[in-house]
Amino acid sequence: MNCGQFRETYREDMAIFETNFARGLLALFLVALAAAPAFLSFFWMDVLNRILIAVIAATGLNILTGFTGQISLGNAAFLAVGAYSTAFFAGRLGLPFLLVIPMSGLMTALVGMVFGVPSLRLKGLYLAVATLAAHFVIEFTASHWDGVTGGVNGISVPPAKLGGLELSGDRRLFYLVLPLTVLMLFFAKNLFRTKTGKAFVAIRDQDISAEVMGVNVFKYKLLSFGVSSFYVGVAGSLVAYHANIISPENFPITVAIDQLGMIIIGGLGSILGSIFGAVFITLLPEVLRVGTGALGDTFPKLIDLFAPLKQGVFGLAIVLFLLFEPDGMAARWHSIRNYWKLYPFSY
Repeated sequence: MNCGQFRETYREDMAIFETNFARGLLALFLVALAAAPAFLSFFWMDVLNRILIAVIAATGLNILTGFTGQISLGNAAFLAVGAYSTAFFAGRLGLPFLLVIPMSGLMTALVGMVFGVPSLRLKGLYLAVATLAAHFVIEFTASHWDGVTGGVNGISVPPAKLGGLELSGDRRLFYLVLPLTVLMLFFAKNLFRTKTGKAFVAIRDQDISAEVMGVNVFKYKLLSFGVSSFYVGVAGSLVAYHANIISPENFPITVAIDQLGMIIIGGLGSILGSIFGAVFITLLPEVLRVGTGALGDTFPKLIDLFAPLKQGVFGLAIVLFLLFEPDGMAARWHSIRNYWKLYPFSY
């Protein structure tokens, strides 16, 4: 009787999917997900699109913070750069979304690398404050550069078009968001099988030792900011197509805090953790909203408590995960999976 999985080659050890069974389960899950618009209501389709966009943004933040060890509070600002770039490229220049989305990501990557320059000398909370400054700079620019951003009144974004088909509405837009999310996750997973990804991890673990080993620390820190910001910029582009109208109110600092909570709860340094965290944090207020709405007739004051209840549960969730599962939901998933791999033996 075989117990466990035994790898005999380096290729087997580095495989993303360890077995054909895992590949089959993933294929079935993606097929079921692709069929979701036929069964979900408009409300839950909106939630599903927001989850997928959050997965891309959280993956970008995890590349920077979880894998490279650079704390950032600038995700809301970089989302804004991606969204406003989309409004400019699609609305002013009339470019198709196949060009607009990567161009918005590249524009955000350039901005992210500019604000990543202080990472050569700053670490930890000091770097977090530097990225927080980026948020206020970009927020001020978005609010006052009326000719490009529309100022506080916002700016409209034309819907994405594929040939003569408008990808407007949550059901149609879903078939743009889903493939893009899968592609971005696949790239991120493969990134850390390369020299660049391993350099990111080396900098996170011990940047001085990495530099002694020949890793160009400043180069890879900047590259990490660029890759991370590209992901967030793509997510911002999708936010623009999803919202149709964007303004500075779409990108408060709480968005950056929520996404930091996503990678803490999901698991730092884990692509799977980015998915779990994005799903958890995005669903949390919706579940609370449905729950308070269902109990609203019995407890009318409960509806008024929704906003503080949301913040309280969010904070409590982070504290509980830090206390009882500091490695996040992904670590718990791996523990459960490994248990069944070794069943019925404990070693």
